[in-house]
Amino acid sequence: MSSVPDVIHSWRMVQPTRKNRETGEVTPGKLERVEVPVPTLNEGEVLVEVAGCGVCHTDLGYFYMGVPTVFEPPLTLGHEIAGTVVAGEADMIGKEVIVPAVMPCGVCDMCQAGRGNRCLAQKMPGNSWFAWGGFASHIPVPARDLCVVPEHPGFDLAELAVVADAVTTPYQAAMRAGLTEGDPVIITGIGGGVGTYMLQVAKAMGASPIVGIDIDDAKLERALQHGADHVINSRDLDPKTLKGTFKALSKENRFRKWGWKIFEVSGVAPGQETALNLLSFCGKLVVVGYTPAKTQYMLSKLMAFDAEIIGTWGCLPEYYNEVLAMVLDGRIQLKPFVQTRPMSTIAEAFEEAHHDPPLQRIVLTPDF
Repeated sequence: MSSVPDVIHSWRMVQPTRKNRETGEVTPGKLERVEVPVPTLNEGEVLVEVAGCGVCHTDLGYFYMGVPTVFEPPLTLGHEIAGTVVAGEADMIGKEVIVPAVMPCGVCDMCQAGRGNRCLAQKMPGNSWFAWGGFASHIPVPARDLCVVPEHPGFDLAELAVVADAVTTPYQAAMRAGLTEGDPVIITGIGGGVGTYMLQVAKAMGASPIVGIDIDDAKLERALQHGADHVINSRDLDPKTLKGTFKALSKENRFRKWGWKIFEVSGVAPGQETALNLLSFCGKLVVVGYTPAKTQYMLSKLMAFDAEIIGTWGCLPEYYNEVLAMVLDGRIQLKPFVQTRPMSTIAEAFEEAHHDPPLQRIVLTPDF
């Protein structure tokens, strides 16, 4: 087992990308390698040696798009973390774990009401857990909500890091939607890092049919190979034409006209506009992806359609064991969608993920 270090190595966001509103001048964001002493662990905390940390759209939002973090920079980003406990609570030492992307307080009214995924006192690595994040050699975290990883033949522990957000967030969205077997589903942004798992979660829960929408033919083809029944490339379609395309598809296949559950996971304005435009009778739109861009919608349509729009955030830690089981038994395919790279390539990985996202989600492994 690894020894307890004296220092924690990490890649910190010293400053995010900034744009001068008057001149339009852009000041690039800055990542810097740092060393800090290992903190004294409080009761109930452990020190996790990081095996891998996934590069998430949320990290890119903090670094490139002006999305503020709760703990102001400098701080270490990264919230998709898997690793091994090396210090702290005695019964946890040596265990391989997944760190929940959001860690609720467990005692407030929201937590007691079952809404701990949005607990107002929650801590999120790479955002609100002081300056600690996953793009590091180690991270101190509360032990209570850690997901202990059982034997995992065929998987590197680092690969399982994406369970902490990319896989569990879609599961939370499905639970918020009340998804049941036979529900028809639309997924906007189905080819992205979260969309690929939203598809597989919906499929595993019995959704049918599943229609995926994206702008990349290769990613749409991959979606068909992993459970989508039909796909639509929306790249060159205006909202009216896209809606007409969906209606024609529904008529041709005799899909029902009501009760569609739409999961918007693209995190871009066009994707949100597409999802809103497709919301119809007794439908339910669940907003999973984030963008600071604004959209317009006539709220009276919700009354006319008897429809709902729901937001969802993170995932309750108590769902992690079930999601991990779905990965390990093959109901959710992980390996085709993940690649690992050395953490020293973080700047290049951020640039690629931001400007030209690869087909496989990037997981960075410490090489300090």
